Amino acid sequence: MNAFVETTNLARASIKSPLVMGYEVVIGFETHAQLSTQSKIFSRAPTAFGAEPNTQACAVDLALPGTLPVMNKGAVERAIQFGLAIGAHIAPKSIFARKNYFYPDLPKGYQISQFEIPVVQGGEIEFFLGEQKMSVRLERAHLEEDAGKSLHEDFIGQTGIDLNRAGTPLLEIVTMPDMRSSAEAVAYAKELHKIVTWIGICDGNMQEGSFRCDANVSVRKPGEPLGTRREVKNLNSFKFMQQAIDYEVRWQIEQIEDGIAIQQATVLFNPDTGETRAMRTKEDAADYRYFPDPDLPPLVIADEWVQRVRAEMTELPRVMAQRFVNDYALSEYDATALTQSREIAAYFEAVAKECGQPKLASNWIMGEVSRRLNADELVIAACPVNAVTLAALIARIADATISNNAAKQVFDAIWNGEGSDVDALIEAKGLKQMNDTGELEAIVDSVLAANPKNVEEYRAGNSKALNALVGQIMKGSKGKANPQQVNDLLKEKLG
Repeated sequence: MNAFVETTNLARASIKSPLVMGYEVVIGFETHAQLSTQSKIFSRAPTAFGAEPNTQACAVDLALPGTLPVMNKGAVERAIQFGLAIGAHIAPKSIFARKNYFYPDLPKGYQISQFEIPVVQGGEIEFFLGEQKMSVRLERAHLEEDAGKSLHEDFIGQTGIDLNRAGTPLLEIVTMPDMRSSAEAVAYAKELHKIVTWIGICDGNMQEGSFRCDANVSVRKPGEPLGTRREVKNLNSFKFMQQAIDYEVRWQIEQIEDGIAIQQATVLFNPDTGETRAMRTKEDAADYRYFPDPDLPPLVIADEWVQRVRAEMTELPRVMAQRFVNDYALSEYDATALTQSREIAAYFEAVAKECGQPKLASNWIMGEVSRRLNADELVIAACPVNAVTLAALIARIADATISNNAAKQVFDAIWNGEGSDVDALIEAKGLKQMNDTGELEAIVDSVLAANPKNVEEYRAGNSKALNALVGQIMKGSKGKANPQQVNDLLKEKLG
């Protein structure tokens, strides 16, 4: 292990890890984030997705004689941004190396990457698993070029080679083996995805290969040394990620229980069968014969450059979440949930400022709004209830014009296109809460007279009897009574 990532495991050892069939699961991640530059990492060839095969690979990408790589400044700046976002050390000098291996879609016979001295060192990513705050330490993030792509379909038993991706800039992000379940691994991957898309260094499109995750999975008995890991490659959805890890964990445990030693390997996940299968034995660093690339000088990053990038960065999600805690008195969990994307955060802030009820705004966005967006498979930008309209609805809850249940009816009406004027919909649907104290008191007296048994049970100490009376009163008011006012009036009359 490199010196800059030698940190103690005592803190993690004190946390009881969940066990699967008596085994502890150990997971580390390697993620390739395609950087959002317009040109490749060492050439001026474009990086646009979906072009005709072999139309975006220039002489430099193919390593034709006489060509030399030139570092893309934009790729370096995006690596700096990531390092700053996770609180990592930005190396003032890092080295590019040649990673040697033969594969048909690697025309040079080597990949330019970073090995001994990466550009980003250390760092940490925090996230919530349910309501429990977790963290995963990063070992490193380094710059490298992508390889081409082998195409196995539509070639009648042959393989086609598309070199459009060759030379595309990647940031490979490597964690320590800190995760202990597939759920924790998925939560980490989602948080990492949020960070790289939030700061704009990667579009995060998993289907197009812009955000590719490899999970290193092993199991061990508690207290034993780390087991032999198998690397599950190219997980391109969070759903498949969890399925693949869960299958791999069960498979490894079954092998060990049957007395079969786990062999280090690279495996692929088949979503159709839900199973992993070995693709090749896993290589170690020595197999790649790394050596410094003689065509590229060391990458030198002055502190002034780092500070300039820092000054130009957008507000980070963790910083914004803390601001939501400070400015709007939200819980840390709520603030983190509302900063899952810049669009959701902006929507919340607009609603909170408009209605002056940040906690209610938070509850509605995390509840009804999210539920309907998920059901209709919409993003927040396409939400039929805009921030101003939701704020108006929340204001009517806050001033007791309508109950929360009535507000949901208005929300549904707006969502379904029945109108956007909150007050007009409240009036048209007759949803205003009863504000006539005399009328409400008459209903309460009538319910008490008609339900002497509930009255007697409540006075005898059965608090649940009060709920039955409240239900009868709400029914008598056709749902227009204010529940809190009903409770207060009942308790006053019952003594």
